[in-house]
Amino acid sequence: NEETCAETRNWLVKSQHDLGSARRLMEGDEPYLDTAVYHCQHAVEKALKAFRTHHEIPFERTHDLTELLELSVTVEAAFDPWREVARELTPYAVQFRYPAAVLEPESGEAEEALQHAQAFMDFILGWLPDKAKPQA
Repeated sequence: NEETCAETRNWLVKSQHDLGSARRLMEGDEPYLDTAVYHCQHAVEKALKAFRTHHEIPFERTHDLTELLELSVTVEAAFDPWREVARELTPYAVQFRYPAAVLEPESGEAEEALQHAQAFMDFILGWLPDKAKPQA
């Protein structure tokens, strides 16, 4: 229905904004890699929530991508290979948000997070109808 499509689009817009933010934060001479990987995680989180919204699968308020992926797999088995990416990205929701022994990821780790987030989002978008996607 149109209401579900609108809500799905809203999740996807927020997801795209997070991914765009991650890209911008990684640019320049002084990138903010800690914040960039946080946005990579959030981009995938919101894309998974968009998929679940479209399929009217309720979800708890969580940042755990593995948890969000589980019920998506029951709708579409093709999500199964993304479990490892979900496990890798999930910690970025909190890992670098506060001062700790390691303040931010290495640039290679952040670049990999961005690539994984983009690939995962592209995959999710491939399972949604055009009417549920934001207009380009």
